[in-house]
Amino acid sequence: MTVLCLVEYDDSAAADGAPGGSVADASLRTLTLARDLAQSAGGEVAAVLFVSPAAASPDPGDPAAAVPEAVLADLAAYGVATAWAVRAGAGYAPAAWARGLAELAVTCAAAAVVAAATDRGSEVLAHLGAITGQPVAASTVSARFVSPGLCELTRHRWAGSLLEDATLEASLAIVTVAADAVPARRAETGADVAAQAFCPELADADLRVRAVESAEPSAGVSLATARVVVGGGRGVGGPEGFGVLEELAGLLGGTVGVSRVVTSQGWRPHRQQVGQTGTKIAPELYLACGISGAIQHMAGCQGARHLVAVNTDPDAPIIARADYAVIGDLSQVLPALVAAIRARGAAGAT
Repeated sequence: MTVLCLVEYDDSAAADGAPGGSVADASLRTLTLARDLAQSAGGEVAAVLFVSPAAASPDPGDPAAAVPEAVLADLAAYGVATAWAVRAGAGYAPAAWARGLAELAVTCAAAAVVAAATDRGSEVLAHLGAITGQPVAASTVSARFVSPGLCELTRHRWAGSLLEDATLEASLAIVTVAADAVPARRAETGADVAAQAFCPELADADLRVRAVESAEPSAGVSLATARVVVGGGRGVGGPEGFGVLEELAGLLGGTVGVSRVVTSQGWRPHRQQVGQTGTKIAPELYLACGISGAIQHMAGCQGARHLVAVNTDPDAPIIARADYAVIGDLSQVLPALVAAIRARGAAGAT
């Protein structure tokens, strides 16, 4: 019995879909759940990586040649038995990726296909469900087979505020994983993994929708894995108001996150959004500046160990959820905080 796991690369992945230097953290967490699912039925995990062979590859015609050794080492450490390098057109094409997964599932006689509940993972598996006619279980945090075609699982509902125990009956279990709720766990034993090529048969319609241009990978700390996040909302005032937040995040070794209204206004890119329709975060510290605390936003930051809110409104919903609150003007509070941190750093250096 085989469980296929769609593996994504970290932010260093090239815009054309060529692999970066390591596996994304969300995929490592997903591999952990996939391994538990496979072991519940005495099976094994096979990783699926979509690649566009680069001209610099030893064999540009072989998709397997495009997978870096470091990626294969990551897969081996997380108990992957087989790695499939799939070429399904250049760049990201969700329908083509789903078609590739569907064909590979037949080839491997797979019992399940899992992916992280990221933008790509959720989109591709939705297409896969439509192609195969099988149900999709979203935002799963644990799963196990109790018999062939019958899977018991627990998944997030209502943006993670509720855990639902469910049974999935399907010839092919299709599961997205709430990776922020699943800790990454290396396998106790592992073996070397070599990539094998797989080239699905695609129709023109499968490639009709694809990413022809990608934003440059963001430098610095990833929002999903940052230990410190400095969040900004409507109260920041506009695009120019994020300069001090960037400075503060840099001093704290963190990164900037934003509320949905900020991205709706076009002040900051969607990839920085924290919330139900953005990125779920679990930092040691979330410093929320000028954010009212709508339920959708709180669903994305409820994993934060410490929440500090800075707001002019003492009745803002986020104040009641915060561990500490500062009621004041951001234009006064944040520069003072930056100055204090710089002064402390200077004092420690002397």
